[in-house]
Amino acid sequence: MSHEKYFEAIDSLYEKYLRVWEAFCNIESPTDYKAGVDACGEYMINIARELGFEVEVCRQEVSGDAVCITLNPDAQGAPICVSGHMDTVHPVGSFGSPAVRVEGDKMYGPGVTDCKGGIVAGMLALEALQKAGYKKRPVRLLLQADEENGSKRSNKATIKYICERAQGAEAFLNLEGHGAGTTCIQRKGIITFRLTVTGVAAHSCNVANEGSNAIADAAYKIIEIEKIKDDAGVTCNCGVISGGTVVNSVPDHCEFMVNVRYATSEQLEWIKAKINEIAATEASLQDLTPQSREIKAMQIAEKRLIRAIEAGARYVDVEL
Repeated sequence: MSHEKYFEAIDSLYEKYLRVWEAFCNIESPTDYKAGVDACGEYMINIARELGFEVEVCRQEVSGDAVCITLNPDAQGAPICVSGHMDTVHPVGSFGSPAVRVEGDKMYGPGVTDCKGGIVAGMLALEALQKAGYKKRPVRLLLQADEENGSKRSNKATIKYICERAQGAEAFLNLEGHGAGTTCIQRKGIITFRLTVTGVAAHSCNVANEGSNAIADAAYKIIEIEKIKDDAGVTCNCGVISGGTVVNSVPDHCEFMVNVRYATSEQLEWIKAKINEIAATEASLQDLTPQSREIKAMQIAEKRLIRAIEAGARYVDVEL
């Protein structure tokens, strides 16, 4: 079948999926709001069932439910998998009501790119393939429910389900948006640190002569840690902090967490040494590496996939 058939099918569905995109993103779904995440799942499930796709739901008690939608479930070839997450980071109401607004050729709202826009593109692709008569292999749309917090709410059950449904796939594409004309071919590593700063408690009226403020010391450390970033792939973010008990007492405890991302093993060793150096005075350091992830470099098989993506991009005059 010629490529034209597929792109004609995509073009014919464009207006429909613009409406789907807006409606889908108007269903607010922060990670800890199970009802909202499940409503997003049901929205996509309804579209899938109308098209005759196979639907499977991985039910969860705490997190949202993960979903697997399949075109051509009985086809003999190895499946193609595309995946995105339905949860977002912003509390309900952060964007007003309705949550989405459209200005000219741009859409603004929770998840319009990360990652509901990607999910909508995935569903469009499945319907376009069906419309063009594609039957060679199964094509699965895998919907994650608690990606934004590392699948903690499901105790990793949702991501385990996604991985199981992707076993044996010919290709797996993550649908999270990045930038126009770009394809992500390598994943950075992540390491998380928890720093606990210990001070000396005292009443605030005696602060000139007594006490050691743990929050103040933590603030200096955070300023130094925030400098750990460069153009070679290292990024750093101090995103969580807690300390103190009452406003009129010098705090003797402050704890904060640091998320650092790196592109090479050499960068990782430098990061560890730098964090340890900063934490050396009046602070204890916990390395949360087991909760982090390693670098994912591109494999030979993935290079074949990239060449196929590049060929498709050239066909529609998109430069990657």
